[in-house]
Amino acid sequence: MQTAIFLVLSVAGIYVLQCFIEVRRVYRAAGSFPGRKFVFLSPSSFFSLLLPRIRCLTPGSDRGRTLKHQEFQEAGWDGLMVVSAWPRSSAVLILVDSAAIKEVTTARVRFPKPVARYKVLTMFGGNIVASEGAEWKKYRKISAPAFSEKNNKLVWDETVLIMEDLFKNIWHDDTITVDHALDITLPIALFVIGVAGFGRRVSWQDDVAIPEGHQLTFKEALHEVSTHIALKAFLPDWAFGLKKSWKKAGLAFDELNTYMLEMVRARRTAEKKEERYDLFSSLMDASEGENGESILTDRELTGNIFIFLLAGHETTAHTLCFTLGFLALYPDIQERLFQEIVSVGSGHGEIPTYEDIHKLSYATAVFYETLRMVPPVVVIPKESAEDTTLTVGNTEGVRTAVPVPRGTLITIQVNGLHHNPRYWEDPHTFKPERFLGDWPRDAFIPFSAGPRACIGRKFFETEGIAIMCSIISKYKVEVKEEPQFANETFEERKTRVLKAKAGLTTTPVRVPLVFKRR
Repeated sequence: MQTAIFLVLSVAGIYVLQCFIEVRRVYRAAGSFPGRKFVFLSPSSFFSLLLPRIRCLTPGSDRGRTLKHQEFQEAGWDGLMVVSAWPRSSAVLILVDSAAIKEVTTARVRFPKPVARYKVLTMFGGNIVASEGAEWKKYRKISAPAFSEKNNKLVWDETVLIMEDLFKNIWHDDTITVDHALDITLPIALFVIGVAGFGRRVSWQDDVAIPEGHQLTFKEALHEVSTHIALKAFLPDWAFGLKKSWKKAGLAFDELNTYMLEMVRARRTAEKKEERYDLFSSLMDASEGENGESILTDRELTGNIFIFLLAGHETTAHTLCFTLGFLALYPDIQERLFQEIVSVGSGHGEIPTYEDIHKLSYATAVFYETLRMVPPVVVIPKESAEDTTLTVGNTEGVRTAVPVPRGTLITIQVNGLHHNPRYWEDPHTFKPERFLGDWPRDAFIPFSAGPRACIGRKFFETEGIAIMCSIISKYKVEVKEEPQFANETFEERKTRVLKAKAGLTTTPVRVPLVFKRR
């Protein structure tokens, strides 16, 4: 027995010694960059997502969202080199320096995207997000024409119709109370991506029969998939049979895949192709080669349209939920926004047309300030393809070269950058006017940056501004009064209403609102 214990301890001791030696090697390769942290678990490790932040031991599951710029302030530099011992010795450079971030996002060959981390997003096929190199260039070239001005106008016009349907047929009372604004923004975003993404118009009162060969309607499948994407990311297929709700979610993924394949084949076999500007139709048109043969396979088409669904649904819904929360907390800002909508539109509760969107400067500023304070994606991963250096600054304006060995994971911490006082005055205050004049564009990256920046940015902005203007033109938004919070201060209320949690994108916990007809 004692021999067995001795052997186990010996093996464990050798393993620990090997880890220590390897960590020292990585530590020396990373150089003597100030502000370096030593941790047991890598920030990129799955296990680090399960543990709280313990100084000098574990990075914590949500450091980017909760700490923002705090740990960089403490270190005195806009970069941190984190050296970890397990599950493998590695170095991670975390950046909130706009110049260094611009270099990383611009130099695609030196700092490629670690696509292996995005494998879960290929459940419907290869796509523009989970690819690099020549494959990414192909997807980018074919996808770009789909995000046209005609598609943007379709987004605006259909969004306005969806909102009018809500006001006319669902919101019958002059005062509408919702326990969580996400219950409103999620279906709105779903309906928009349905028509502008797939060319399938759905409404608040749809009661459509299930088509032959299907077990769910298109609307049901789209809803289930959009709300269970995270589940699909972490559960094996066999696990979906363990719970009734999971079983329906698993069925929805199969159903949506079938619907998309049917749409692909119907479009390809149609004798006369209808001129449409939804993303799916535009993507299919752009993917046809000179001989009429498709450049993309069926799986690649469904893979890319699924990514558009993912990016265009949850991200928009969450950002709009936070935007409404901010407007409810700051009635003066809401009133200024209302006056701009009235002045640009024709009055009488009518919102501006898509052609007038460039005049809605304050509405855009409100939307941008929400994205600055609550970015949908908190971190953007890259990796170094070669031994190189990056120049990082400190709080006093001094800059130093940081060694970046080949294989180093680089984490762009968006929330830290967006709250960096070097670029943003009073960064923790909601001030949309900061986007009305000159502002630090390289320090604002809610859509990422460089060649790999979000291809659907204009789609996202158009939809968000149209929804926001539709609501504010007809309703005043207030925070729902609840007895248990009667004595809270403004800061306590703000913290409660804007509380977020980690998810595929930053997720609002609960935004209780009241909408009062103007």
